Amino acid sequence: MRMTQPHLPQGTRDFSAAVVQKRQYIFQTIRSVFELYGFQPLETPAMENLDTLLGKYGDEGDQLIFRILNNGLSHPSKQVQAREGLEKILAGQSSKELTERALRYDLTIPFARYVAMNHAQLVMPFKRYQIQPVWRADRPQKGRYREFYQCDCDIVGSHSLLNEVELLNIYAAVFSRLGIEIDIYINHRSILAALAELCGGEALLSTITTAIDKLDKIGWEKVQEELSRGGLSATSIGLIQQYLELSGTNEEIMRALLQLTNQHPLAKAGSDDLNYLLSFGPWPAGVHVITNLSLARGLSYYTGTILEVKARKASMGSIGGGGRYDNLTGLFGLPNLPGVGISFGVDRIYDVMEQLDLFAAIPATETEVMFLHLGEQESLTAYRLMQQLRRENIRCEIYPEPVKMEKQLKYCDKRNIPYAIIIGNNEIEQGMVKIKNLRTGEQSTVPASQLSADLFR
Repeated sequence: MRMTQPHLPQGTRDFSAAVVQKRQYIFQTIRSVFELYGFQPLETPAMENLDTLLGKYGDEGDQLIFRILNNGLSHPSKQVQAREGLEKILAGQSSKELTERALRYDLTIPFARYVAMNHAQLVMPFKRYQIQPVWRADRPQKGRYREFYQCDCDIVGSHSLLNEVELLNIYAAVFSRLGIEIDIYINHRSILAALAELCGGEALLSTITTAIDKLDKIGWEKVQEELSRGGLSATSIGLIQQYLELSGTNEEIMRALLQLTNQHPLAKAGSDDLNYLLSFGPWPAGVHVITNLSLARGLSYYTGTILEVKARKASMGSIGGGGRYDNLTGLFGLPNLPGVGISFGVDRIYDVMEQLDLFAAIPATETEVMFLHLGEQESLTAYRLMQQLRRENIRCEIYPEPVKMEKQLKYCDKRNIPYAIIIGNNEIEQGMVKIKNLRTGEQSTVPASQLSADLFR
């Protein structure tokens, strides 16, 4: 058998115990807030039918979907089909002969599919949260991976803007608990639709939103080039530039927007919604809700409020985002069902917390006590005592083999375990145990019956 050098697929990572514990802290914090706000858990499969996903994320998003080859393609009877399917894919077409399924790109479309399939049994409005990995065939870079977790919560079956208020407060609660100061940027698709109409018509909305969504990444000159390639006139591009340059307080931006658009009905409707959300401030310390007219979120299914979150004191892209999508289930035969949701980017949140050294305050989950193994009889006594401590929620282990004590203590040191329990023949006869503080070197002998009380004095 040929030996291969082990390596990971590009854009994926292994997680050590220390990293997993930090990630679990983030997951648990988010989950606890979701449940505090009345959301119920849901899980969907890692793969979906390809036609469930295609056409939901725009042309660029569709290119990032990981397709899964049909099984059995090596069978002679399917070779011709496979070749035909490959030719279709190379020509930019979909091919069921070669691939019918794909890894999920996000959690929102699978959720919409689930609601469409199960709406008769769901109590509306239906509030769900979902914490699972997603996959994108993106170019890996800092804060961007091909396999990563999303933590979503969504509400379907209600048009009320109180749902958006709830989602803003969920963001505020989670990031306050994690210790991250944030800006929550808000905009509205109706405002963007008004801009598109002023530039020539609704058909230009996708071109405009896709281009200006990249403003922070590629700058205005590149956005201008993209708009020009998309067929916009110089006059329209000039209007978009004026739109993107509007600044000031939230109130000042809204006034300037309505003046620029000449009170366009769609711009007025969008600004009314945003003003309603902003009226629920002030927000917790470290949380800033800001109108950002350049926010577009290129995903084509958004219809109302759109949101994006960035950390104030860390160099990182967005760490959360979402918005309203009032006809997403219509793609699956269930029209006119309103919905709104947000997502947390756990991997980027992790990187932000590392940058800001915020994990130091996390409660420890490592082993606190190691029982040394000094022989068969001694280990039996030690094991019984260890189980008593575990019943009291004290994290402990016993070394599995009766090797030299020095080796066992070195193992504790490498694992950063603070206490070792030593039980030899003398201790068994006297009903005592020795507690060794491995950080200070101090050692004491206490009655076995009082071990848990004496451990952390």
